[in-house]
Amino acid sequence: MRRALTYTVREVAPYINWLYYFHTWGMEPRFASVADVHNCPSCRATWIAAFPSEEQAKAREAMKLYDEAMELLRQWADEPICHALFLLSEAYSEGDDIVIDGTIRIPFLRQQHAGKKGYTLCLSDFIRETSPLPEQNDRDITNTIGIFATTVSHPSNFHLSSFNFQLSILTDRLAEATAEKLHEEVRKHYWGYAPDERFTMRELHEERFQGIRPAIGYPSLPDQSINFLIDQLLHLSDIGVTLSENGAMHPHSTVSGFMFAHPKAQYFSVGNISEEQLTDYAKRRGIDILQTKKFLTAIIT
Repeated sequence: MRRALTYTVREVAPYINWLYYFHTWGMEPRFASVADVHNCPSCRATWIAAFPSEEQAKAREAMKLYDEAMELLRQWADEPICHALFLLSEAYSEGDDIVIDGTIRIPFLRQQHAGKKGYTLCLSDFIRETSPLPEQNDRDITNTIGIFATTVSHPSNFHLSSFNFQLSILTDRLAEATAEKLHEEVRKHYWGYAPDERFTMRELHEERFQGIRPAIGYPSLPDQSINFLIDQLLHLSDIGVTLSENGAMHPHSTVSGFMFAHPKAQYFSVGNISEEQLTDYAKRRGIDILQTKKFLTAIIT
């Protein structure tokens, strides 16, 4: 199953995680609570007064940034600028690789050192090991993988905005929010393995749902060049996304990655890898060692 979807800003804005919005501005998580404050003057004043006196100026700054963001979201409310593309495909794992649709092999990296539970994890662990046979249960969620990309195009009035940096930050947040909304719809409807799921927005942001949505650049997916393989599966140009020679996505406000439904799927960090695993990964990735080192500089010991 492959779908391309477009949402308005009004549909996606409720999924924004304001904690990361304020993090981009260099503000601590506690200031994100301004998003929960009622808009009446007394409620806003009470929220600011609840901070220690030395932090109230920063709280007022946070409120100003939030108000600016909300004003832009109101201006863009009916703009259909949030785009999503996803594919649900048969998959199986072979070692640390996942074979998708029997044709495209995606190599993944395994933790070099065991985590708290004593396991060295790899994303391939969350997909069944053998190719499914026709008589097997087609509702087996471990023989399916989701591949996705979301992006945000410029609103029609962006050139009139005096909030250029604010616009960049907010479109980044909308791309992430689009991924959040898409993942919810995939779980409940398209893939349908959690049709009765009911979570508040806070619970969604706390990732209480079944499954994970690791994106390229996450600690479990440090190789940006995997975007080239995602492009083969999704055809990113269908939603206006292009790749640089290094696999970077344009527009900048774009997210890509995978969806796993396994009930024990979890996020993790690959951490540093050895020269041995680097060599093995380069072979599986089908590129030379120098290229591989370029893509994995941050995790090579």
